Amino acid sequence: QDAIDRKEKRSETFKTAVHGLETDTPALKTEELGRRAPQWVRDNLVTMCMRCKEPFNALTRRRHHCRACGYVVCARCSDYKAELQYDGNRLSRVCQECFVFLKGHVVLEEREGKHKGILEKGAAEVSSRSLLCSSLQLLDKNGKGGTRGWFVIPQDDPLVLYIYAAPQDVRAHTSIPLLGYEVRDLPQSDARHPFQLAQSRQVYTFVADTEELKRRWMRAMARSAAGITPRDDEDGDADP
Repeated sequence: QDAIDRKEKRSETFKTAVHGLETDTPALKTEELGRRAPQWVRDNLVTMCMRCKEPFNALTRRRHHCRACGYVVCARCSDYKAELQYDGNRLSRVCQECFVFLKGHVVLEEREGKHKGILEKGAAEVSSRSLLCSSLQLLDKNGKGGTRGWFVIPQDDPLVLYIYAAPQDVRAHTSIPLLGYEVRDLPQSDARHPFQLAQSRQVYTFVADTEELKRRWMRAMARSAAGITPRDDEDGDADP
């Protein structure tokens, strides 16, 4: 357990993500594609292709970067070449969407505006308009192990907790409707800051990196569990 804890503390992904440093990677405007070098999304901030959403693995689905938009994509989604003005018009690996745009075809801009399924919203997109987001650990049922993840309560869906494997993933792997849950405090032990969500026989145990972060999550989850939304605050119906 000590080795696991040290590994997690050294993890650059989540040390930086807790402070919100990696959730808002600047994106190029459409008209800048190919004309200006993009800022690459870091490999360790995603666990799945940012285009087709298939999970990466070391053997059959490896990470590549689109040289036009900077997204981390799989080989299948980046099996295209296009001339990039910022790189002397040399042929470079690009994703399918950038290839279609750079070759002069019409890009269907409305794709981003369509309604997305409950898990289809990207972590960075949701985090930029969230009530609270950070790294947490969700323990397994016996409370002895678990996985780190990126947890978000969106402003536009404030009664649901979304769980991503990494802060730049394009799809959540789990969501928990918070309404009706009880938020329970748990005593600190071994530099861990645990708390729980409980409803009937369903119990989720979380571990925060700091006591202050734990308290923030407990307050946010308690408000969501009680059905208090930002609109309630604006109308003056919620507690201060």
